[in-house]
Amino acid sequence: MVMRALLAGIVGGVIGIAAYSISQTGGQPLSVAVGCLIGVAVVLGGELYRRSAQLTEVRLVVLGSEMSFKTKTDMRHAAQRMFFQAATRVATRPLEDGHGNLREALTSLKTLFDLYREPLESEGTPLPPANGNSVYELALHILNFELAPFLTKWHPRLKAFEESDRGQDESEWSENSVFREELRALQERLRPYLIGLGEIAGIPDPASHLRRSARVSPPASATVPDQPSSPATPE
Repeated sequence: MVMRALLAGIVGGVIGIAAYSISQTGGQPLSVAVGCLIGVAVVLGGELYRRSAQLTEVRLVVLGSEMSFKTKTDMRHAAQRMFFQAATRVATRPLEDGHGNLREALTSLKTLFDLYREPLESEGTPLPPANGNSVYELALHILNFELAPFLTKWHPRLKAFEESDRGQDESEWSENSVFREELRALQERLRPYLIGLGEIAGIPDPASHLRRSARVSPPASATVPDQPSSPATPE
């Protein structure tokens, strides 16, 4: 915004000087020279404006359609909040076979669903921009096409297992492996959305925050040193 205002001031000043000079002299050579200067100023100003616009615009392809986002301050804040809300949950963190709790995973996804939906229903949500897309449209895609279908399918199935086989471990659920497989597929589909949110927020290399952390090998069991033998009891 500051750059654009400065640019407008410079171009306006050049045009003002040119108009004044022409009105004072009326000479043809000066008029031609000033006209050239105005043309150069307009062309350079347009180029600088175009580059400035490119630096504050992010384009994403979502469900086969291109979306364009003007990264204003309020939109960047919203995108940053949504990025970190997902980056710290099972929506992006791996749930290895034989590890983790399926009920907790579903609860985490439901919490993310509620966090994303809340600003969409809030009266304080900014109106959509006149040009381009809103970051909340991206949230709507995530809710309607990714999180909602997964939760609608798996919440009642896991609940039915929990109620019919009380006390049974989740590992014995017949759909355990299918749930985990579909969760991994969901995470892969969410990844481009979240990287896009990171780019809108201006986070450097947002994909690096979504990479699987290297598993830390458990420390080797400490070896208990041999205890010194008790001194012989004198007879």
